[in-house]
Amino acid sequence: MKLYGTPPTRALRVIWLFNELGLEYEMLPVNLMGGEHLQPDFLALNRAGKVPVLVDGSRVITESAAIQLYLAEKFPQAGLIPEAIEERAQMYRWMFFLVTEIEQPLWRIARHTFIYPEEKRLPQDADQARQECEEMVAVLERHMKEREFMVGDRLSVADFNAAYTLDWAHEEKMLDAAPRLREYRKVMSSRPTAPPTIAEAFAAMES
Repeated sequence: MKLYGTPPTRALRVIWLFNELGLEYEMLPVNLMGGEHLQPDFLALNRAGKVPVLVDGSRVITESAAIQLYLAEKFPQAGLIPEAIEERAQMYRWMFFLVTEIEQPLWRIARHTFIYPEEKRLPQDADQARQECEEMVAVLERHMKEREFMVGDRLSVADFNAAYTLDWAHEEKMLDAAPRLREYRKVMSSRPTAPPTIAEAFAAMES
């Protein structure tokens, strides 16, 4: 399997699954600052021009959460997909919540603080996104208050999705009022299969 992408992007979500499943793969860095994601060869894999992209034989899968689910379903012996339909429904629920309600405002903040050219940045949108993200972090904090895992009584794909998303929220200081999520993120990051954190990945790039 080949993974196109570079930490600290959402490729880290996929690396979490590769590590947890003990899979061998080839990492193919994509220089986003150099515009490699907009070159014809890459656009042939993903017309959206975004990473990560997983190539598994003739299969090409995009979207980090979809890749996580694909890997977990391809290797069911790891038990990262709940068997009971009720728990699977909750796994999907919280994965979609993480991607739409927490990640999206974080992405808006990133766009309007350092990704967009300065003349296109809207500080008021970044401020609004911060407020929306904090409100949704509070929802997840309440869900996790008495829980060890996102769903049920064991690890699932939702936990590895959450680990990356909450690390991003941590970088934006969104977890200051969420002690349970801070503890959860710390526990996940201490797993021997954990990839670099976003901060560690940025530090590696700078060095």
